[in-house]
Amino acid sequence: MRTSILKSLKPDIIVEILEMAVAFENWKKVMETADILYQCVQRIYEERQYHKAMKLPIPHVNLERPLVYYFGLSHLMCGMAHQNQGAYEQARECIYKYAELGWMEDLEGEGLLVVDEFRFLAKTNLYTVEILSGNIELVEEYVGFLQDNPEEILPGLNTILEAALMYHLDVEGVLHTLAEQIDEFGDYEDAENVSYYYKYCYHLALYYRKYDKLQAAVKLAVQAMHIANQLGNDRNFKRCTALFELLREWATVEQISEYRKMLMQCLDEYETGRDSIMKKVNE
Repeated sequence: MRTSILKSLKPDIIVEILEMAVAFENWKKVMETADILYQCVQRIYEERQYHKAMKLPIPHVNLERPLVYYFGLSHLMCGMAHQNQGAYEQARECIYKYAELGWMEDLEGEGLLVVDEFRFLAKTNLYTVEILSGNIELVEEYVGFLQDNPEEILPGLNTILEAALMYHLDVEGVLHTLAEQIDEFGDYEDAENVSYYYKYCYHLALYYRKYDKLQAAVKLAVQAMHIANQLGNDRNFKRCTALFELLREWATVEQISEYRKMLMQCLDEYETGRDSIMKKVNE
């Protein structure tokens, strides 16, 4: 990308675009945007280093976070995109890039804290990639890591359940070990953890369906549908609808009624939105 274009870009705005692409699970867009973010901050860093070497005043760029954060985020998001597409080797390469960001000069204070945060994320995400790529002997070690880092248990369980579905693993022991922490998942209110909780319910529903725990699978499918609806995620809501239909014959009358109410609510919201648009058009 041309330097003139890069100079006009604002890293924090690129981050917002990146987060939107992740929310919509548009992994191609995530990789493209992450690359633009990397090029943008690389230009800023090189310009700073040039001015420093020439003993010139360092150009000021308005950033919400230390520059090292944007380097780390660009690699993190690119790795996430590769991981979600099953390209585990490429995801691993991205992880190595943000595992050690200490190569940057003039790191101090908040910048050093950011380096430590990305180092921890690299350790966490390397477990994920290794397990999803088939190194299932790491699951026991990973569970220990999760117990030492409770804030990682919810996303970590999603990794374990995905691996269980891919490699036909029995993870009942893991669910039992972490049962106390699992009971707290429904209390989360921040968007990131609610999103993780949706994935947990959905993956566990698939896991229980696979192992013929069908009533439990129905309950989790309905729960996942509620969360997807709460988040306004139509794609995930459709997935839950499809899963519920596969499990319908094992659902109770109450669960079917609850399911229909959610569908009617979605239909009412669609009709209300359409009527509002038509009203504006006709004004």
